[in-house]
Amino acid sequence: MGKAAVVILLKVLMILLSTAWLSLWLLKPTNLWTRKWKAAESSARNTVFGYYGLDFTVYTFPVIAVAMIGLVYLKLQSWGQRNSRQIRSSTAAFSNPLVTSSLVGILSGVEILSVFLFILFLAWTFYTRISHDFTKLTPMESLKLDLWQLKFLRVATRFGLLAEACLALLLLPILRELAVFHILGIQFEASVRYHIWLGTAMICFATFHGASTLFIWGVSHYIQDEITKWQRTGRIYLAGEITLVVGLVMWITSLPQIRRKRFEIFYYMHHLYIIFLVFFLLHAGDRHFYMIFAGVFLFCLDKLLRILQSWPQTHILSARLYPCKVVELILPKDTGLKYTPTSITFMKIPSISRFQWHSFSITSSSTIDHHTMSVLVKCDGRWTTSLYDNIRAQLDSDADKMKPIPVAIEGPYGPSSLTFLRYDNLLLVAGGIGITPFLSILHEIPATQGNGSSRYRLPSRIQLIYVVKKSQYIGLLQSASSLLQNHPSNKCHLKLKVFVTQEKQCGATLGEMLNEASQVQSVHFGLKGPIYAIHGPQSLYWTAALAGIASITFLVFLICFNHIFVPSGKNTSGHHSSKQAVSSKMKAPKEKSPSWVADILIISSFIISLACTSLVAIVLRWRRLKKEEVPLVSLKEEKVQQLSSIETKGVVEEEHEVHFGGRPNLKDEFSKFLNETNGSDIGVLVSGPETMKETVASLCQQKSGCFQIGNKEKKPYLSFHALTFTL
Repeated sequence: MGKAAVVILLKVLMILLSTAWLSLWLLKPTNLWTRKWKAAESSARNTVFGYYGLDFTVYTFPVIAVAMIGLVYLKLQSWGQRNSRQIRSSTAAFSNPLVTSSLVGILSGVEILSVFLFILFLAWTFYTRISHDFTKLTPMESLKLDLWQLKFLRVATRFGLLAEACLALLLLPILRELAVFHILGIQFEASVRYHIWLGTAMICFATFHGASTLFIWGVSHYIQDEITKWQRTGRIYLAGEITLVVGLVMWITSLPQIRRKRFEIFYYMHHLYIIFLVFFLLHAGDRHFYMIFAGVFLFCLDKLLRILQSWPQTHILSARLYPCKVVELILPKDTGLKYTPTSITFMKIPSISRFQWHSFSITSSSTIDHHTMSVLVKCDGRWTTSLYDNIRAQLDSDADKMKPIPVAIEGPYGPSSLTFLRYDNLLLVAGGIGITPFLSILHEIPATQGNGSSRYRLPSRIQLIYVVKKSQYIGLLQSASSLLQNHPSNKCHLKLKVFVTQEKQCGATLGEMLNEASQVQSVHFGLKGPIYAIHGPQSLYWTAALAGIASITFLVFLICFNHIFVPSGKNTSGHHSSKQAVSSKMKAPKEKSPSWVADILIISSFIISLACTSLVAIVLRWRRLKKEEVPLVSLKEEKVQQLSSIETKGVVEEEHEVHFGGRPNLKDEFSKFLNETNGSDIGVLVSGPETMKETVASLCQQKSGCFQIGNKEKKPYLSFHALTFTL
């Protein structure tokens, strides 16, 4: 009960902090907040804290605190969680698909409501700001503008604030170790699209902001004077222009047409975010930067922890080459590393690229494979094809000449619990290489069955619909063939339906096709000496502590630097008269430091705080690695035994179906499964092309009875989950 009370307390605290931070954004455009906040900043100037400490504490730290508390909450929740069946409710329906469109994708009721509220907030901010501006519109001394030009310039300025609001949230969806969205049950690969939406909105607002300002300068014939101006105080226009150009380059190179075909261009151009953020700070000033600093702070700290997590490099133990040009990589992992099914990991192979990271779904189960972790890689891009060619070359060489392939691993990242156990029945729909996340579920089931604890309750029926172009892909199921046999001792019944769309009937059974398609080639690399295993992310408690250390260190150095380098304007000598003190205060605004000095102090304090946090993280990492170095021989022998056992599986039950020459009629397949399960709660997981996801989402929307609460007849409740295996 004590731990449950702490979990509830943490949840309430996160809600209060989030509500307070969101309230700041709602109140900020009002005159009341402006007056109160200016008074608060004036009072803070006379303290050690300063206005900068107040801004950081009020605008930035609440989000960091939510991330820290959320990590502790997730840890306690994972300890105390019990497997309970999915409970039907009217609110649960809002997480299911509500809109399915090829233009906007699959949107749930919660997502639509969130987007609507965010648009409403942007409209409120813009209306409040611009209505106040128009009532107090005064001619500018430096630019002789007409009334309409002044109004248009104010509109352009306020669009910049809308871009700032989008930037405040832009980096939160792509956090991995300090993932704020993970608290809401949203995984990294699913939240990436929120980053895309916010980035597109930000660029649109920023482009209008910059283009309209340039337009007004042009019609007033001052563009040559203003466009290259680097002001001593106030807005630095040239910095804003650089920010806009860099942002446009990043956005254009991230469009799907470029990202999917020229991933290298997208990847390298996206690292311009450092230039973008630095020049945004110089353009907007420190007070505006504190509003968006929470996302920047968490992202940079998250990036730092991920870099340290991937060190030191490990090596690929072995590889299996499938006929469908898919490679299975076997990697060493620490016995203490546990992950849940559908988790993903990020991989970098320096021999192919020293900077590129690619994400892959994990196919193995940490409950069964204590020392190894497996991923499947479809080789159809430049990076993956290089990997395939490298392993193929190793296969053709002599055993004593095989060179080990170093690899850096980051992750795994996945759900905090076995979410697929929440449902009475499971319907899995996969297309092509989209089978990879489902393999981890199939591998987890035997371990869950063998656990005698009542904590684990398996779905009574699992149906897997697997759609492939060629029968060669069926070989990817071979590692799960033991589960396909459906022994009487199995607590759950698995039925497989395979649809081969581009081949005609061959007359072979599923068992024969598995044996034929699984004639894979195995490569065992010649490694010498001990190697390091994959240890995964740092403990959630330590990650939260590191975020707290970084925050305190930043604030301390920021206060010290401001007291050292920024004139306070206060009387520092007892020999001055009061009249001289008043006179010096009146002259202070004319003699104050350039506005970019405060910006440089923020950057310097942040770099130092990251450096100090790095030292602590390195010490923690070193202590963890010192006692967990993995002996090579035991790993190789264990994996050879596993590969041998995979190739000698028994005959697969003939109740499974294989269809040739066409796509499945998913509507009929859904109807059959619903009749078999008789109105139970069904988890529907889909992994494959976007068109497949949209079709499955539409069927869940049509056939689910989640809104029919008052109906006495029990209707099936279909809970939709789309798994993304490519980012």
